[in-house]
Amino acid sequence: MSDRFDEDDWGQPLEELLKVLDLERIEVNIFRGNSPAEGPQRLFGGLVAGQALVAAGRTVPAERYVHSLHAYFIRPGDPSVPIVYDVDRVRDGRSFTTRRVSAIQHGKPIFTLSASFHKEEPGLDHQVPMPDVPPPEELPSTRERLRAAFGKVPGFVRWHPIETRPAGPLSYEVERDPSLRTFTNPVWLKVDGKLPDDRLTQVCLMTYASDLTLLDTVLLRHGRSFAEISMASLDHAMWFHRPFRADEWLLYAQETVSAQGARGLARGMVYTRDGQLVCSVVQEGLIRVVDEEHRQADGS
Repeated sequence: MSDRFDEDDWGQPLEELLKVLDLERIEVNIFRGNSPAEGPQRLFGGLVAGQALVAAGRTVPAERYVHSLHAYFIRPGDPSVPIVYDVDRVRDGRSFTTRRVSAIQHGKPIFTLSASFHKEEPGLDHQVPMPDVPPPEELPSTRERLRAAFGKVPGFVRWHPIETRPAGPLSYEVERDPSLRTFTNPVWLKVDGKLPDDRLTQVCLMTYASDLTLLDTVLLRHGRSFAEISMASLDHAMWFHRPFRADEWLLYAQETVSAQGARGLARGMVYTRDGQLVCSVVQEGLIRVVDEEHRQADGS
C-alpha cells in the first residue's frame, strides 16, 4: 500500500469498501468480488467473510435476517485476483433459511461460510449486561495513540474505514509494561462514515470489523508484539441478536479464554451505547511465536 494515504482521506476507504462489498452477480448463485484498490498486502479475512455474507444474503428473502454464521479460513487469499463466491441453497424452511458459501481463487476454496437466516418472531428476551467502560468521547483513537508513540500510523490501520478507541492497553504498551497484561480488550468502534439503512449492510460491516482486534486480545495476555508473532484466523463464528447500526458507536467487549498448541481463542460481545447486546463473536487463530532465528531466515 502507498504511504501517501493521508488522514484527511479517512472517508474514502469506506466508499471503496462499500464498492467491493457490492458483488457482481455472474450467475443465479455465483458472485464475484474484488479486493480494494488500495489496501493491505494480504487479503483481510474480515473482507472475505463480509463478501461471503453479502453473497448469501442476496439469495434470501428480504424479510429474513441473518442470525448466525460459521466460517473457516482454509487457504491464504490473493488480493490481486477476484474471488468467486458459490452459494449453495441448503434449505428454505418456513422460519429459517440456510446457505453455504465457498470462496474460490485459482480453482481452490480459500474460505467457507455457513449462514442461517430467520424470520423474526416474538420470544423470551434477556442479555448479559454491558461492562462499565469510559465513553468513546473520553478516549483517544488507535490511530492517535500509535501516531503519538511511533510518529506514524501503520498502513492497514490507516486504510480500514473503522475507527477504534480502545478502553485498555494496546499490544505495544503491554510489551513495554508487563503489569498491563490482561485477559480483556474493550474497544469502541464504528464505521467512519454513513451507511445505507438496510440491515444486511450493517451486519456485513460488523462482520468485517469483528476480525480487526479479536486475536489481538491473545497478545495482550502475553505481552507479545506483532513482530514476534505469526498470526492468522482459523475459524470465526458470529450470532446476531438485535438490530444495530455499524456507523454508530458500538462497544466490542473482548476476552481471551485460552491459548495452547500455537492456537488462541478469543470471544467478544458487541453492545450499543445504550447497553443493548447486539452480537456475539468467537474466533480461533493460529498464533506462532517467531523466534529470532526464523526472523533472520525470513529476512525480517
